[in-house]
Amino acid sequence: MAVGVRGTVAAAGGHAVRVGVDGPVGADGAALADAVAAALAERAVPTGRVRADDWLRSRSLRLEYGPADPDAYYEGWLDMYALRREVLDPLGPGGSGRWLARLRDPATDRSYREPATVAVPGLVVVADGPFLARWELADAFDVVVHLEVTPAAQRRRLPDDDRERVLAAWRRYLDETDPAPRVLAAGGLVVRFDHPARPALVVPDDGARDGHRSAGS
Repeated sequence: MAVGVRGTVAAAGGHAVRVGVDGPVGADGAALADAVAAALAERAVPTGRVRADDWLRSRSLRLEYGPADPDAYYEGWLDMYALRREVLDPLGPGGSGRWLARLRDPATDRSYREPATVAVPGLVVVADGPFLARWELADAFDVVVHLEVTPAAQRRRLPDDDRERVLAAWRRYLDETDPAPRVLAAGGLVVRFDHPARPALVVPDDGARDGHRSAGS
């Protein structure tokens, strides 16, 4: 995976490379994004990390309909527009190159109030979060890694307080945006991630019933 991202770095036209790890189980997506960033750093690639929890809208907004509402979670927890404005667009083609790694402390619900930093040449920023292939964000990433996780695996891996909300919201996301084929068509990666210790990379297959298959299958 890191090798593929390095290829995108080489092809980038003078701007940073923006990688998004899109998955329903926050801890798993964050761990994979950490691993990708660490692998790139080991190869002397300048790397930044953007974590979904640092880009949540304020509690008063995201919890307006209570903590269990799946539609509110899907539509209003992650501050997608701030993420574009402060990270993805500035690091993209024609952007200023000045970006923020984090916006709001999830523990205190207050702004970090950190100054923007200037992207160094060859920078790769790896972001994790749910719903990153939504229409509002999909065109702002150079590479999206979409994690396919079955409902049964989500039930096993999600915390009790999150389970029903995330399951319903992720189902809506898949139904409304069909992210996997779009990610593949854009040159991204789809990974079957029911068992994080044994991920399976999906490759396009026009002859398959669902349009893609696992590598080695």
